[in-house]
Order: sequence, then structure tokens, then C-alpha cells
Amino acid sequence: MGSSSYLVSRALWVYVMLVSVSAAESRILLDKEECHLDDLKGLKDFKASIKSDTSGRLETWTGERCCIWDGVSCDNKTGRVNKLYLPGFITSGDAPDQTYMEGWLSPSITLMVSLEVIDLSALSHLTGQIPPQIGFHLPKLRELTLFGNRLSGSLPESIGKLSNLEGLYLHENSFSRSLPSSLGSLKSLRRLYLHTNQFSGAIPESITNLTNMLSLDLHQNSLTGNIPADIGNLQFLEELDLSNNSLSGTIPSSICKLTFISTMYLNTNNLEGEIPFPTIAGQMSALKFLRLQNNRLSGRLPSAFGFLTSLQRVSLSNNQLEGPIPYSLGTLRSLSELYLDGNNFSEWLLGLPSLSQIYLAGCGIRGEIPDYLQKASSSLQVLDLSENHLTGEIPTWFGNLTQIWSLNLSRNSLTSTIPKTITNLGSLTVLDIHSNKLTGTINEVFHIQSRFEGSLTYIDLSDNRFTSGIEQIGRGSQTGIQYLNLSHNHFNGRIPTLIGKLKSVDSLDLSYNELSSQLPISLANAHSLERLKLQKNQITGNIPNQFLNLRRLKELDVSDNLLVGRIPLGKPLSDFPRSTYSGNKGLCGKPLDPCMS
Repeated sequence: MGSSSYLVSRALWVYVMLVSVSAAESRILLDKEECHLDDLKGLKDFKASIKSDTSGRLETWTGERCCIWDGVSCDNKTGRVNKLYLPGFITSGDAPDQTYMEGWLSPSITLMVSLEVIDLSALSHLTGQIPPQIGFHLPKLRELTLFGNRLSGSLPESIGKLSNLEGLYLHENSFSRSLPSSLGSLKSLRRLYLHTNQFSGAIPESITNLTNMLSLDLHQNSLTGNIPADIGNLQFLEELDLSNNSLSGTIPSSICKLTFISTMYLNTNNLEGEIPFPTIAGQMSALKFLRLQNNRLSGRLPSAFGFLTSLQRVSLSNNQLEGPIPYSLGTLRSLSELYLDGNNFSEWLLGLPSLSQIYLAGCGIRGEIPDYLQKASSSLQVLDLSENHLTGEIPTWFGNLTQIWSLNLSRNSLTSTIPKTITNLGSLTVLDIHSNKLTGTINEVFHIQSRFEGSLTYIDLSDNRFTSGIEQIGRGSQTGIQYLNLSHNHFNGRIPTLIGKLKSVDSLDLSYNELSSQLPISLANAHSLERLKLQKNQITGNIPNQFLNLRRLKELDVSDNLLVGRIPLGKPLSDFPRSTYSGNKGLCGKPLDPCMS
């Protein structure tokens, strides 16, 4: 009996303990669902500060069981709110949906001391400031995402106390004043996005303490001063964007230490001096995208540029760089886009077979177009050699550029004729060879065998010495032209009647030639015309009444011709100034003097 009683008593004790534990767990669960009082106040104050919520999520915030509210998550053990997730972009079905909240950011969010994630991004109409004491109240915060709002004020100094912060996303707001030096205390920070705000002053040197940083984006602010000298301490940095500020001084030599850098944008600042990277093989070998345009950089392009073996896109436009383009660029097999225009380079680059876009406008390049550019013929899509000092002829091998869609050789001193091989450029959309010394016919231009009907939309052959071929307008396959400028040449004869087939043309300039005969009535079929310039020719006869059908016409100039008769009365012809028709002694009617009856 003693043994049996002991077993019964033991079983009863175990049962009581299990019931007690279960009851305790139930009380914890109940407590968690009912929400900690500080968390409840923080959430209710946040809701009270929002005037409207197009997502409807705040409508679920009723009662005291906050852990089941939309956008709120709680810790399973403590029951405290650890996540406030209310981004403006939400998924509705299979498609994202943009929602808005109008109101202000309540400082009471700092009552939720266990918060690890705050995401109030892209709510568009959220105003207010970051609570000044945020760093003292949210020690567990790992991610603060407030981009895409109308928040303002300064970045509080206390933010440096958020020692667990890994991501700080405050871009696309109206934050201002200087960046606090306490940012350098965020040793866990991996991504810092402060771009598109109104921050001013210098980038704090302390930011170079953030050795775990992967992405640093401060572009589109009003930052001044130098790039921190020890920027190279950010040894794991992959993305650096300091563009569109007012930074000055030189690019620090320590930047060579950024071993993992893939994207570096320092463009549109006031940076000076030489490009200091790379110095040896292996430095910055992961760099793919480099923008240094619109600065005041000078000196020569480093011969070691060829060590940047991963480069795909490079823009050095609009600086004061000079000297030869280094041969080492020819080894960059991944390079597809190269922008060097607006500098003072003196020599050509070697052929780069991987290049798809070459921009060398205004580089002071002299001599003939070199044959070794043929090496890029299979991949070249854009070639801009405008505003240089090129001489000689357009090479016949240009016909091998079968992938090219934009060709700009304007503002040079090229001579001879347009090669017949140009008809092979089936992908061509833009052809600009104006302001050269080219002669002969333009026949081939209108017989380019386009892969797609109407693909050639922009043609500028103005300011040359062409004499024939204008009669081919409308005869070939190029009837999708939108912009056609043949002005300042030596074309004579009549304006072809087939010009009316250019139904898409919105700008037509045939001025300063020797065209004669009458205006073709068919030109009135070009209903898209907004700009028509025919001045300084020898055009005779009347202005056709059908020209009143050119309803979109905003600019017209037929001055200094031999036109006669009454100007057709009505819009748009009657609304143009007298200068439109001046120099035609036989014209009369509004806006000129009345016709004699």
C-alpha cells in the first residue's frame, strides 16, 4: 500500500505541475496578445497621427491585441512588438500596388523599445522628423527604412547609438543640414542610402570607420568639401555613389584599396586633379561601372586603366583630360560603353571588339577615321565622333557596321561623298553628318535597306556641299522620317512631289539651297509637320490653299523666295509673323499688306 500510495501521489504531483505550467503559458500568450502598454501607446499614437490610409491596414488596429494587427509583429518569447512593417508598396494579387498614408511620424514609436525593423517606406505623404532621441530608445533596431516620404529636419546625433543597425534607408525625402559625425559609430552598418535629400556640409571623416559597409549612396544632395581621405578603409564596399553634389578637391589615392568595388559614381561634382587609380594590376578588379563625367579632372588617363579588367561602362565626359588614349584600353574585353567626349585627347584608341557605344565628341581628335575601328564593327551600336577635327573620307567599311543605330560624324572636316555601302546599315535610326565638306549625291541615304519599316527617323545632312539626290525623298523605303534637315547645301530643281509620303515628319528644313519651281500640294499631306523651313531658295508660284491642313504647324519660314499671290486665309498660316513671308515681293494678305483688288 505504501508503494501504491507513493505512485498515486507522484502522478498527482506531476499532473498539478503540468496544469500549472499550462496555465502559466496561457497567461503569457494572453499577455502577448493583449500587447505591452508602451507598445500599445506607441502604435495608437502612430495611428492617431495618420489622417488617411489608402491601404486600409490601420483599420485593423482595434482593441488591445496588437500582435495580430496588420503590419505589426511581436517576439514569440517576450510578446513585445519587434517589427513595424507598413511600406507603401504592397502586393495585391500578383501585382504590386502603391498605397499612401497622409500624416506625420509620431515620436511615440520610440516607446516600442524592442523594435528591430521599421519600414514606413514610400508612403509619399508622411511628414515629420526622426525622433531626436531615437538612438537612446531603440537599441535593438537593425533596419530603419523611411525612404520615399516627405520627412524633413536633421539626422539626429543619437542615431549613432543604434549599434545593431545594418540598414539605414532615408533617401528621397527632404532631410537637411549636415551629416552627424556619430554615423561613424554604426559599426554594424552595411547599407547607407541618404541620396536625394538636402544634406549639406562635408561628409564626416568618421564614415570611414564603417568597415562592414557594402553600399554607400549620398548622391543628389548639397554636400561640399573633400571625399574623406581614408575612404579606402571601407574594404568591403561594393557600391559608392557620391554624384550630383558639390564635392571638391582630389580623388583620394586610398580609393585604390576598394578591392570589391563594382559601381563607383563620382560624377557631377567639382573634383580636380588626376585620376589616381589603378596603380598596379589587381586593384579594383571588380569595377564594372565608372562615372567621373562633369568634373574638373585633368592630366592623362592612366596607362594602367587596362588593369580594370571588369569594366563594362565608363564615362569620363566633360573634364579636362588630355594626351593620348592609352593602348591598354584595347585589352578591356568586357567594355561596351565608353564616353570620352568633352576632353582634349590627342590620339585614337585601339579597336575594342566588345564596344557597343563609343562617345568621343569634342575630344580634339585629328586626322582620318582609322581603319582599326573595323574591329568593333560586329557589335558597335552607337558611334559619336562629332565636334572633332576629322579629315578625309567616310570609309567604305562603314557599311559593315550592321548593328549601328546612331551614327554622328557632324562638325568635322570630312570630304568626298557618302559611300554607297551605307545602304547596308539596316539598323540605323539616327544619321547626323551635318557641318562637314561632303559633296555629291545623297541618293543612298534614302535607299538604306532598313530591317524594320520606318526605322530611320532622324537625318541631318545640313551645312555640306551636296548637289543632288533630293529627288529620292519618298521614293525609297525611308518614309518614317521624323526629322529631315538638308539646309545649307547646293540642291537645285524642284521639291519632289513624293515628299508628301513622309507622314511622320515633324521637322523639315530645306532652307538655303537653290530649289525652284512651285510648292508641291502633296506637302500638305505631311499632317505631322510642326516645323517647315524653306527660306532662301528660288521657289515660285502660290502657297497652296491645302497648306491650311497643316494644323500642327508651329514654325514656318518661306521668306526670301519668289512666291506670289494671296496667302491662304486661316489658321495656322494667318497667325505667323510678317517675317515668315518677307522677301517675297509678290505675296500679299494677312499678316502682310492686303492684296490689291
